[in-house]
Amino acid sequence: MKRGVKARLLLPLMMLLNACVPASHSEVATRAVIADSTLPPMKQFAQARPAAPHVSNAALAEDFLDLSFRMESGRALPVLTRFEGPITLRVLGQPPATMGPDLARLLARLRREAGIELSEVTGGEASITIQAVTRSQIRRLLPQAACFVVPNVSTLEEYRRTRRSPVTDWTRLTERRKLAIFLPNDVSPQESRDCLHEELAQALGPLNDLYRLPDSVFNDDNVHTVLTGFDMLVLRIYYDPALRSGMRREEVAARLPNILARLNPGGGTVTPRPARATPQVWSRAIQTALGRDVSRNARLSAAHDALRIAQTQGWQDNRHAFSHYAMGRVTQMTDPVAAQTHYQMADALYARTPGTTLHRAYVATQRAGYAVTIGDGAGALAQIEPHLPIAEASENAALLATLMLLKAEALEIEGRGIEARRVRLDSIGWARYGFGPDWAVRAKLREIASLNPHNG
Repeated sequence: MKRGVKARLLLPLMMLLNACVPASHSEVATRAVIADSTLPPMKQFAQARPAAPHVSNAALAEDFLDLSFRMESGRALPVLTRFEGPITLRVLGQPPATMGPDLARLLARLRREAGIELSEVTGGEASITIQAVTRSQIRRLLPQAACFVVPNVSTLEEYRRTRRSPVTDWTRLTERRKLAIFLPNDVSPQESRDCLHEELAQALGPLNDLYRLPDSVFNDDNVHTVLTGFDMLVLRIYYDPALRSGMRREEVAARLPNILARLNPGGGTVTPRPARATPQVWSRAIQTALGRDVSRNARLSAAHDALRIAQTQGWQDNRHAFSHYAMGRVTQMTDPVAAQTHYQMADALYARTPGTTLHRAYVATQRAGYAVTIGDGAGALAQIEPHLPIAEASENAALLATLMLLKAEALEIEGRGIEARRVRLDSIGWARYGFGPDWAVRAKLREIASLNPHNG
């Protein structure tokens, strides 16, 4: 991966057979319009409901420093960089119709929750340029990237000319003045929005991702698709008046206690969680295990490695759970019973880890899907019901639609056909936002219906 790039990569944490989420890492900071349709109207989320972060200030200080002074590749960033003064933003290219409302909601949240003022402009230069381009244009430059952000450029053509030069090297920055975010315009509305959230957050603030953070988009597992309460707190710290561009790590560390006492007053009494570093070898194993275009044997070997490392490290957190999840993903087509054991272990570990309710919802799709395949409608419903409000509160339409479609099949198995049809119909509006065009929505409907043994 090019040194000036911070990218959201295509490492899918799949829901059920082939749906959605994680990423990988590099050094570009990284994540459609739906035509006339015969399906019910698309649904969109109206109001953000982020949970307030519950984190100790000691842990938060360590997380902030690791996020702000290192790239995902491990390269150190010598100084803190951010925008100083007014920040302007413009949109170029051919953005999907849903980007306007999604961007307006995100900007409102950044002003309200992070205290960052961004003014959208329509002409001239801007601090941040969002250029909507095709997925193929992105992949011609970065084959594994879903979207990315680059410093000191404003267009994709400008990046092509400078991508191997010091101009686009994050480690050479002393202050952010101009950068560009490149988002795909021919993907599902949710994928476009997810890219918007992660890339704008990294354009403004930290460039690193930490697997140890359970409740954050600054995590390569890609479980969270919109900025969380924790993320907004990190951005508020990033733009606190006590900090400025050009500060070294030790200077920032010296000022953090007073900043955190003001911005997170309850964090002084929270017991800090153990924060052990994540070895690069584990990260690479996870990326291989959940990667695309990798042989099954390579994925299986990598999943075993990730689980072994997690156990050797003595982790009892989301990273150990994620290792079991990866094992489940790799083995579920050849040994579904063993896969379910790994999903159960992942769920048990997540249940003991604060901030992982959304992770458990992903695991629930796998466990509920298996229950449907064996005709256990009641068991599937027990898995699904607690996680529906979690998916909705997290603004994850793809996950919500998947859970609802599984619920419809479970209701069919239980002989509750009228309820099943109502739930299935209600899910389609969310599926249109989460999965995109009609063919993708219909494919998801067929995929989940095929799990039901009553459907032959």
